Amino acid sequence: MSLPREEFTLGALDWAAFPALRQHEITLTATAADLDDMGHVNNTVYLGWCEAVARAHAASQGMDTPALMALGAVPLARQHTIRYLRPALLGDSVRVRTLLLDHSGPRSTRVYTVDRRGSGEPERLAECRTDWVWVDPASGRPKRAPVEVARRFGLA
Repeated sequence: MSLPREEFTLGALDWAAFPALRQHEITLTATAADLDDMGHVNNTVYLGWCEAVARAHAASQGMDTPALMALGAVPLARQHTIRYLRPALLGDSVRVRTLLLDHSGPRSTRVYTVDRRGSGEPERLAECRTDWVWVDPASGRPKRAPVEVARRFGLA
């Protein structure tokens, strides 16, 4: 018995159709510490890059972890999906973008693209998606995200 594979692609996603408050990007450089035994950026590093851009996005809107704790709800990752398209290599300049795609009740979905930057068009390296669940930091129980979160990210 085999399990069905969930495929997703962000190639057709029109980022310009979404408000700027829901988007963020950072640029990183692949370092020697990021590499695996094959000389490629290790798979786990992509996930770290996605977390870094999500945290930077939240901080840019005044919604870092301490602010969310004060509001009584924090997002926890429920599931990560990463589709690797080609490897990042030592010294690559990499743009990591995130978009807060969906936000309803106790759940949010972020999507990410990881692109190599060079002299021409960016080259897609990976596409990622994280499903988040909002929880009460004291009890760990799911709860609706605070209204202030939706407001800060242009969702209200």
